[in-house]
Amino acid sequence: MLAAERRDHLLDLLAREGKIVAKDVAAELRISEDSVRRDLRDLAAEGLCQRVYGGALPVSPAVADLAARQTLSPGGKRQIAAAAAALVQPGSAVILDGGTTAQAVAHALPPGLDCTVITHSPTIAAALLDHPRAEVFLLGGRLFKHSAVTCGAAAVEAAQNVSAELCLLGVTGVHPEAGLTTGDAEEAAMKRALAARAADTYILASAEKIGTASRFRVLPWEDVSGLITDADPHHPVLEQLAARGVEILAAQ
Repeated sequence: MLAAERRDHLLDLLAREGKIVAKDVAAELRISEDSVRRDLRDLAAEGLCQRVYGGALPVSPAVADLAARQTLSPGGKRQIAAAAAALVQPGSAVILDGGTTAQAVAHALPPGLDCTVITHSPTIAAALLDHPRAEVFLLGGRLFKHSAVTCGAAAVEAAQNVSAELCLLGVTGVHPEAGLTTGDAEEAAMKRALAARAADTYILASAEKIGTASRFRVLPWEDVSGLITDADPHHPVLEQLAARGVEILAAQ
């Protein structure tokens, strides 16, 4: 099989199966695992897959810059935001992550809601300026411009001094095996620090993130309370997660 044919085969397998296991492909095509790994390296360099130990997973489209992500699935994000906002109880404290879906959550909160919002996102804080009864705490640190959030040691330390009933966390990848992932190591560490300070953590993930992975793991499934998504409830990944006991909140 020619290299171009192997490439097409790998991309087709990734689309059909949601993952590539290098040793299985090598046995199927009767080539060495090294050849498969080289092909996967080439595909990853083009942004067509996310390499993981033993193979590859679909790459998340949500690793684009903030401006590009603003135009990605706006309708789905509004549905997720409505479902997430309904979880915020009057008088409670919520940790709200950065990103475009979290920004939609900020806009979805009732203007008169009496609550405390803790965030490391200046854009989230600004979106809540017209919520007169919402107390807003902005966690400082180094500004990660890709996502318009603070991260780094100072931000993690600030997060360790707050607590909340609820954390609403965004990720770029949602996969049964890879877990919950994002594209930057410091941002992943900050997300873990935020989740650790809440009684319940719900993941905000629009449909295009389901079944994909990014480079850095944020949390295992055991550390979250549930997933809020606009994806089809019969999506194979969601069915796998539900079978493992993950609560799926359908945003329809």
